[in-house]
Amino acid sequence: MQLSKTLGSFCHQTPMRHLVWVAAATLACLSASLLQAAPIASGESHAKNVHPQKVQPWMNTSLSPEQRANLLIRAMTLDEKITMVHGVSPIPIPGYVGYVPPNARLSIPALRLADGRAGVGNDAKGVTLLPAPIAVAASWDVALIHAYGKVLGNEEWRKGTNVSLAPSIDVVRVPEWGRTFESYGEDPYFNGQMAVAEIQGIQSQGPLADANMYLTMNQEQNREKEDSVVDLRTMHEIYLPPFRAAVQEGHVGTFMCAYVKTNGIYSCESPYLLTHLLRQQLGFDGWVMSDWGATHSTIAAAKGGLDQQMPDATYYGQPLKTAVENGKVSIATLDKHVRRILVPMFRQGLFDKPQTGAWATDVRSPEHAAFSRSVAEQGTVLLKNDRNILPLSNSMSVAVVGAAGGSKPKAEGDGSSGVIAPYIITPLQGIRKRAGGKTQISYADGSDLKHAADVARAAQVAIVFVHTDDTEGTDRPDLTLPDHQDQLVAAVAAANSNVVVVLDTGGPVLMPWINNIRGLVEAWYPGQEDGNAIAAILYGDVNPAGKLTLTFPRAATAIPTSTLQQWPGINGISTYSEKLNVGYRWYDATHAQPLFPFGYGLSYTTFQLSHLSITPGNLHKLSSKSNPTIQAEVDITNTGKISGAEVVQVYVEQPAKNGEPPRQLRAFAKVTLNPGQTKHVVMALDARSFSIYNPTAHAWESPDGTYKILVGTSSRDLPLQAKVTVEK
Repeated sequence: MQLSKTLGSFCHQTPMRHLVWVAAATLACLSASLLQAAPIASGESHAKNVHPQKVQPWMNTSLSPEQRANLLIRAMTLDEKITMVHGVSPIPIPGYVGYVPPNARLSIPALRLADGRAGVGNDAKGVTLLPAPIAVAASWDVALIHAYGKVLGNEEWRKGTNVSLAPSIDVVRVPEWGRTFESYGEDPYFNGQMAVAEIQGIQSQGPLADANMYLTMNQEQNREKEDSVVDLRTMHEIYLPPFRAAVQEGHVGTFMCAYVKTNGIYSCESPYLLTHLLRQQLGFDGWVMSDWGATHSTIAAAKGGLDQQMPDATYYGQPLKTAVENGKVSIATLDKHVRRILVPMFRQGLFDKPQTGAWATDVRSPEHAAFSRSVAEQGTVLLKNDRNILPLSNSMSVAVVGAAGGSKPKAEGDGSSGVIAPYIITPLQGIRKRAGGKTQISYADGSDLKHAADVARAAQVAIVFVHTDDTEGTDRPDLTLPDHQDQLVAAVAAANSNVVVVLDTGGPVLMPWINNIRGLVEAWYPGQEDGNAIAAILYGDVNPAGKLTLTFPRAATAIPTSTLQQWPGINGISTYSEKLNVGYRWYDATHAQPLFPFGYGLSYTTFQLSHLSITPGNLHKLSSKSNPTIQAEVDITNTGKISGAEVVQVYVEQPAKNGEPPRQLRAFAKVTLNPGQTKHVVMALDARSFSIYNPTAHAWESPDGTYKILVGTSSRDLPLQAKVTVEK
């Protein structure tokens, strides 16, 4: 979405006397001057301020959103309808990345769109930099990600935004994907649960959430032309579920269609994706906007189901008006697009509640800063702790090594999700503060391997910070750490036998040095409180409880998408030949050994699971319509000496005849326990847990047979098992 985003402040920054304007641009800048002369709260969206003596029927809040939208559409001219279905460029209000102007005659509020996945984007100042979405997802805590959405939605709303371009919910197919850090992970069920919680959090604060990027947006290489060739069963079982959850459980207001093609047709003009799947099957009644520059046509897009072009009017301005006037696009089709925009606007209350926020407002708070730190702590994953090297003793001298540890902290990913941080606490600062003045803390940025080794040799323990530079628009070339960081770790490990490596990465990396270090921590992109959060983990002030949402491989060739045909594709075609075996499913199906499996994460304490029971043990007449569920119940005990949290994970193994991967996540629960404490956990598995998609019948089926229920603490640690019989 970087394309054309810098145009938004053009009018604001360029003196009028220095420009030669066409008529449309002149009107845009005149509008900008008028809008900026008064606060946003001056009533651009309220009938009482525009028509104080006339009550418009669609402003009657006792009517349903659908009724209000229909009344309003009847009052709109063709030009007014066209205005609703595209953005304007240049944007008359500086800051926002997308903008649809208000309609004073009809009391339609402006739509002000801003990026925001780890905080308000688009160079906004006075905002909080949260940890990356992959970090909060690694907490496996739906309550935490709901709160994450609330903080994001609150700051967006107070910035004047009423459409937040978040969250990104695509399943991670390619571990090198440049936007892995923006997503939640590799499992469709898990991503769906995270999406629902974040969407509800965002929309509880005022803005509409925008689920993106729909559909099969799984790489950045050649993204504006790449064709994802994927079979229907895989599409329905792997890539569609997060978006289904966003609609049916999260009640998201908008979707963003992706740059890529799916099976030969651009996502933003695909009748199958936008109309058949999204509208008819999932029942979505909100609107679909294009990613920035992802619209490629007028008539095909309008008939295919695209409701709104962003960020400009190239295809949905005069060309769409002409197509309607010529009968190539019916007025009924245009009305559908407008209705889909208006209904969620009415439902969300954008017509009815004042929005007094403005782009220049400082929306930070001490509470939001503390929350950012808490998310970073809870999303950190302890991957290795040989001979309990962690937590660190207060008396140990420490060498902090690596640019990410001090001189260049890696707190966030790049691209449209980038946030201007008000500050970043470096790991060096956080460790020095936590250790106190009596403990020796030294530092080497790692640019000189000999110096780094010397600094490490002089300390009792060396903490090496390594990073990746993940960004929208470009995939990582491979899974190797950039900038000779592997050599840095090797040099430090050769100089000191007590080495802990901290990963500030957006996704998996290869670790040729793994056997030569004692501790390993995945901190992701941890946001503005980076140093304070990692210090709390390293010294044991916070017990790590994060779990991987991505499989970490042992070798570059031992991944599900290792061929050029799969990624980045050949002749613009990426073939999804792995089919259902995405992420951990591939490792299980091929009996490959990952370095660290999906769902894995250590703690400073220990846990034990026991007493698994399933109710009922038989499912009769199972169908998605009746939506039967079973209850998986289990006891979990903290068998260690300190308080901690564990994630109980439930996987389903289907009968071999169903042709499914060996096991699939279908429920989870995060449980916090004091030492010696036991809790009884109840988790529900719905009908979809025992179903497959039949592409011939274009329907979900629940084949009869015996299904195994496996419970544990990672996809490769499932000690408890039970069986369920499905009978039709």
